[in-house]
Amino acid sequence: MKAIRILAAALALVAAGATAETDTGRLAEVLAAQPPEVQARYSARHPAETLAFFGIEPGMTVVEAYPGEGWYTRILSAWLGPEGRLVGADFPLDMYPRFGFFTLGQVQAREDWAAQWIDGAAAWQGPQDALLSAFVFGSMPETLVGRVDAVLFIRSLHNLARFEADGGYLHAALQDAWNALKPGGVVGVVQHLAREDMPDEWADGSNGYLKEQYVIDQFTAAGFELVDRSEINFNDNDRPGIEDRVWRLPPTLATSRGNPERREAMEAIGESHRMTLKFRKPESEEAP
Repeated sequence: MKAIRILAAALALVAAGATAETDTGRLAEVLAAQPPEVQARYSARHPAETLAFFGIEPGMTVVEAYPGEGWYTRILSAWLGPEGRLVGADFPLDMYPRFGFFTLGQVQAREDWAAQWIDGAAAWQGPQDALLSAFVFGSMPETLVGRVDAVLFIRSLHNLARFEADGGYLHAALQDAWNALKPGGVVGVVQHLAREDMPDEWADGSNGYLKEQYVIDQFTAAGFELVDRSEINFNDNDRPGIEDRVWRLPPTLATSRGNPERREAMEAIGESHRMTLKFRKPESEEAP
C-alpha cells in the first residue's frame, strides 16, 4: 500500500505541472524514505504537488520559515540533495513572549536556536542531504543576500501577522525574503485560509487563519508579484466558526484531548483549508 501511495504522489506531481527537468522518480524515493509519521500526512499536505507547484528542484538554496518540528525540513533536505542548501529561519526571540505560553526558560533556551536546529537534524540527515544553516528573521546574514532561489512560508505567516502591529514582524520577514532572493526568485506560501465571510478581526492570525487577499496585499506591498494560486491544499470540510481555532484540527487536536467523540469529529474534518500561493521577486525591480 505504501508503494502505491508514493507512486500516486509522483503521478500527481506530474499532473500538477512539474517541469520536464523534475525527477519524479527521485522525489518518489525521497517521499518513500520518510518515517511513517511524516508519510501519514501526505494525503493532507500533498508535498509532491506542492513542491512541484513552487518549482523546488535539487541543487537549489531554499529558506524554510519557522521549520517547527521539521515535517517539511526532512523532505526538503533530502530532495535538495548534496548540491543544495536548506536554511531554517526562526521567529525573532522577542516575539515568543507575546504568545503568552512560553516560559522565560523556554524563551532563553531559544537563544541558540540555529545551532540546536542544525544539531537536531544530525539524528536523521543522510550523506546525500542538503547542507543546513539557520538564522533568525530580522538578523539575516549578509552571506545570504541575493543567493536564495526560494523562500517557503508553510503554515507560518499567521504567527508573524498576529503580532505585526506590536513589532512589525511580518514586514521584517518579507524584507529578509526579498533581500535573500535572487532576481526572479520564488516565494511559496501555504497558509490556513480564512473564508471571506469571516470577520477580519477573527482572521488576523491569532486563530491560525488569514484571508487570501490580506496575504496577497502584504506580499505585493513588499514588491513581490503574484505568479499563481492553487487549490492543492483546499479542504472544504474545514468551515470554522468564530469560536474556532485551527489547532482544533489534526494533527494538534488541541480541543479534543480526553474527548474521543470530538476527536473523531475533528479527524473527520481533516487538516485545515489552506491557500497555496506562488510569488516572484521581479528580475529587475527595487522593493517599494
